[in-house]
Amino acid sequence: MSASLQQVGLAVKRLQWRHHREANRRLAPHGLSLVQWDTLRHLHAEHEPSLHRLAELTFQTDQSMGELARRMVDRGLIERIEGPGRKVQHRLTPAGDELRLAGSAAVDEVLRESLGHLSESECETLHTLLLKAAGAL
Repeated sequence: MSASLQQVGLAVKRLQWRHHREANRRLAPHGLSLVQWDTLRHLHAEHEPSLHRLAELTFQTDQSMGELARRMVDRGLIERIEGPGRKVQHRLTPAGDELRLAGSAAVDEVLRESLGHLSESECETLHTLLLKAAGAL
């Protein structure tokens, strides 16, 4: 018996929900939420992105990302810098990078617990299939 599309969709959602909930729990001792850690991760990977770009990358609205960025600036995790024109860009601070690394270890642990039992080939297949499904949207 093959899985229905609803069953597959629900399995993807359950795994995502488990990852989100457990990552938030393990990031809390570092004073981070998953979206804050994700923001730090993207700031490390991208050169001085705009607020709008950070919102896209972290699945936030511009308004919620603006509030989150303000709180992270206040904590000294990120800084705002002037961009071209009226554009405001963001950069990771050393304190933010330190928390990014600590958070990465916590998130990796969560992912190892759920995906670590898959073989390298299975992980590659899963990744390919998820990208293929997401590209169809």
